[in-house]
Amino acid sequence: MPRLARRNPLAAIGAVFVIFFVACAIFAPWIAPQDPAHINLATRLARPSLSQVCGSDELGRDIFSRLIYGSRISMLVGSCVVAASLGIGLIIGSIAGYYGGAIDRFVNVILMNAFLSFPGILIAIAFVAFRGPGIANLVFALSLGGWVGYARLARAQVLAAREKEYVEAARALGATDLRILGRHILPNIIQPVIVQAAIGMAGAILAEATMSFLGLGVPPPTASWGTMLNDGRAHLFDAPHLVIFPALTVMLAVLSFNFIGDALRDFLDPRSRIEAGL
Repeated sequence: MPRLARRNPLAAIGAVFVIFFVACAIFAPWIAPQDPAHINLATRLARPSLSQVCGSDELGRDIFSRLIYGSRISMLVGSCVVAASLGIGLIIGSIAGYYGGAIDRFVNVILMNAFLSFPGILIAIAFVAFRGPGIANLVFALSLGGWVGYARLARAQVLAAREKEYVEAARALGATDLRILGRHILPNIIQPVIVQAAIGMAGAILAEATMSFLGLGVPPPTASWGTMLNDGRAHLFDAPHLVIFPALTVMLAVLSFNFIGDALRDFLDPRSRIEAGL
């Protein structure tokens, strides 16, 4: 691991930040110096100081504490969206790629293109606007369009793997389709899917922040990075720290997962490992 960190310092930095955000999400009640919903109008729009590292917002709430609690929403929503999208995409893509024929044509030409014809964020906005804000609705809305990328990747990988010798051997020995997919094909195509999931985590966090910025995320007074950005718009010039700190947090989280995704792609690629001497 130290050797890998020396060869890819950006991945090491990304891993450190991801661990930090996860720790903040898990231990927020013990790390946060103040209650994120505590209102203190006497310190309204206070600038960063020793008592309040990131200052306070328009209601006097501590921004640093709200950033820590906001990591809970981003990590939870991002993880659930990636898990749901990955599960749905793997199932649909694997079935389409393995059986081919009419099933593959329906999934690839009709179903996937139907979802790709609309931007995923617009589908999510329409769904949440209809169902109302909330974590469950937000996860479901973002998963509606997020599964397509995983399905196309799984389909392409299964199409290439189903003609391999080990699949033919398993089929000749009488293995069922479910066993061939679950025991022989999926373990051999999981590497690019893991890379896609790491990069997808960055997109899910950014999408959650976007939805919260538009008022379609978790309802107030729950702390969320996107909600904090929306609240700080009105004070962009007189109190810019209301926008700067949440924006930097979102940027660091997205960059960290992108760095990890790129490192995983290089590490899981045998040719890259040989070139790097790993």
